[in-house]
Amino acid sequence: MRLTRAALTLTGAVAVLALTGCGSGEGEAQAVPKEATGSLEHLAAQVKCKPNLQIDADTIRQAICKDGTKKYILATFATDRGHREWINMAKHHGGHYVVGRKWVCVGHKDVVEELQGTLGGTLEVGGHGSGGH
Repeated sequence: MRLTRAALTLTGAVAVLALTGCGSGEGEAQAVPKEATGSLEHLAAQVKCKPNLQIDADTIRQAICKDGTKKYILATFATDRGHREWINMAKHHGGHYVVGRKWVCVGHKDVVEELQGTLGGTLEVGGHGSGGH
């Protein structure tokens, strides 16, 4: 199944991001904008990312974005169910997430907080044994 294979590929990427703690910066509280929508390319353009596409399947599109020391994963999903299943699986490996409808960004806490300032969405934190909200 494509989603399972894609989820396994992402699991490794999430683990690497969670363990390396990439990104840095000052996290300041800011107003959360209206939640962004659109394709992976549209969302990437909003955060000024040239996406390095890793998965391009019917159910999920996933890219790695880098900007200096900042590195994060941006993924979009075809269905709400696939989106939530992916997040639930990925969160078992830890990490910080900004979650929108049918999209997610995964990276260091400071990075996803900054992305939330542009894309909106909800912050979620993963950890060993965590489940969905």
